[in-house]
Amino acid sequence: MRVLLTGFEPFAGAATNPSWDVARAVAAAWSRPEEVHAVQLPCVFASAPEALADALATHDPDVVVALGLAPGRVGVTPERVAVNLADARIADNAGAQPRDAEVVPGGPAAYFTTLPVKAAVAAVHEAGLAASVSLTAGSYVCNATFYALQHATAGTGTRSGFVHVPDVGDGPGQMSARDLERAVTAVVRACLDHATDLAVVGGEVS
Repeated sequence: MRVLLTGFEPFAGAATNPSWDVARAVAAAWSRPEEVHAVQLPCVFASAPEALADALATHDPDVVVALGLAPGRVGVTPERVAVNLADARIADNAGAQPRDAEVVPGGPAAYFTTLPVKAAVAAVHEAGLAASVSLTAGSYVCNATFYALQHATAGTGTRSGFVHVPDVGDGPGQMSARDLERAVTAVVRACLDHATDLAVVGGEVS
């Protein structure tokens, strides 16, 4: 089994992006038999899908977990739905700021994730960390990448989806970098161990 784990480069003037930092850390520390490959994506509407397509072609993954930063969220939030909308509050790293545009012209209005999001949340909870299922990935580069990913993998055997991670810190309610690594590792393991959410997790059907 091969896993592709992606994160974004820094954006909006930040020096780092926790989504890339944790993707790289999880891949480097992975100890199970599966292969986990980390790839950094540009925070650019036009080129992120192209970089993602290159990574899919290079690594031919069975599972793809794309990560992005959601400042202000408390825990890890697997996303359920990607929408065919690019509507940017701020410019991307190339200066583009699309408004009311389609990610894929003429594409379906939305795609659902094919990852077991409830099982992933349960696994993070079992690790003692915060997580919840999210119903919106926004309309910035994260959602555009999520949509492009689901469009590219639709009808294939590849299971794929998007997970937002919080900013890291040592303040009340914040995750440390180490805790975020533990949380994302739990997500990836759950995605490998549960093909769908129709599985028993913690004694209950998720």
